[in-house]
Order: sequence, then structure tokens, then C-alpha cells
Amino acid sequence: MSTTAPDRRTRRRQQTIGEILDVALELMEAEGVAALSLSAVARRLGMQPPSLYQYFPSKMAIYDALFQRGAELFLAAQRDAVAAAPTDDVVELHLIGTTAFARWAMRNPIYSQLLFWRTIPGFEPSAEAFAPAQEALADLRRHLQAGVDAGRLRPDAATEEGLAVFTSVTSGVLSQQMANEPDAPFEEGRFSRLLPVVLEMFYQHYAPSRGKR
Repeated sequence: MSTTAPDRRTRRRQQTIGEILDVALELMEAEGVAALSLSAVARRLGMQPPSLYQYFPSKMAIYDALFQRGAELFLAAQRDAVAAAPTDDVVELHLIGTTAFARWAMRNPIYSQLLFWRTIPGFEPSAEAFAPAQEALADLRRHLQAGVDAGRLRPDAATEEGLAVFTSVTSGVLSQQMANEPDAPFEEGRFSRLLPVVLEMFYQHYAPSRGKR
């Protein structure tokens, strides 16, 4: 009894935390990301606000937990797509991973606003919440370095500048798509369907000089 009771309490607490985050996400979708209200979350769950504070002491704490959850989800989406890819060509793998990220972002606009656009005044994710996003950036660096090692990219493509160029152009495509055609399918979006073109432009810009590997 004494050994199983804490596990049961822990499971129940985690379940309640998950329910709180799910409700918060629904309210953000209906009312706007920055309009989240702890009292509204508590009402939806049939809780008194003081009970909610036992799980999340502030609205920023909920944003932080959702940031971490969203970052974990998009990291998994990228990694799963790359792991399942029927190719070992570095450019194709890069496109597959980038496309998986873009699809996830378009399917999850509330998470995307929280993760990739500063929609919450004063919000900064904690180091723990930001860790999965850092892992995603590390994956991107490894993909770019793989392109360098394969002779498809110049070494500067895998530097901080190359990383900044890549994230700027791909995020630009996503921003345009979600601002102008948020409900369009990925393949039909005026901007999202250009992702392979943007990746090709990146590879052309950082292509090794002729005669050099």
C-alpha cells in the first residue's frame, strides 16, 4: 500500500495537469493565445481557482508547460519522419524533416504562435521548457553538417549564420502561409508548397565551388 499510493497520486496529478493544459489550449484557440485566463480554465474544469494554483501558480507557468509540450511534439514529428524515410540522401532527408516540421506547425497553429512568434508579452520559456527546441536546433545543425560532409554544402552552411539563414527563410514561408491561408492544406498552400524551392535555394546559395568538394 505505502509503495503504490504515491505512484497513484503522481499519476492522478499528471492526469490533472494534462487536462488543465488541454483546456488552456482550447481556450487559447477560441479566444486568442494572449487572452488566456486562469479563472476561465478553472471554471471549465469545475475547479476553484485556488485548486488550480496547486498545479500552476500563474498564467506564465501554463504557457511554459505548453511551450515545452509543443516543442516536444514538433521535435518528435521531425525525428519520426526522418527515421521512417526510405532514403539516406542528405538533401532528401533535410526536406523530409523540414516538411514534417512545417506540416506540424500548420496543424497546430496555437502551439506555433507560442513557440515561434512572440505573442505573449513578457513570456520567456524556462530552460527546461526550451530544452526540446534546443534539441531541434541541434538536429538541424547535424543535418546541415551532414550536407557539408557529403560535399553538398560549403562549411559555412553549418555555422550560426547558415543556421540563421535557414531558419529565417523556412520560417518566412510558414509565416506567410499561416497569415494568408491558414486553412489551406500543406500541398496546396500558396506559400507552403514552395518549401522545396526554398530548400533548393538554400543549397544553391551554399553550394561548394566548382572543382571543390
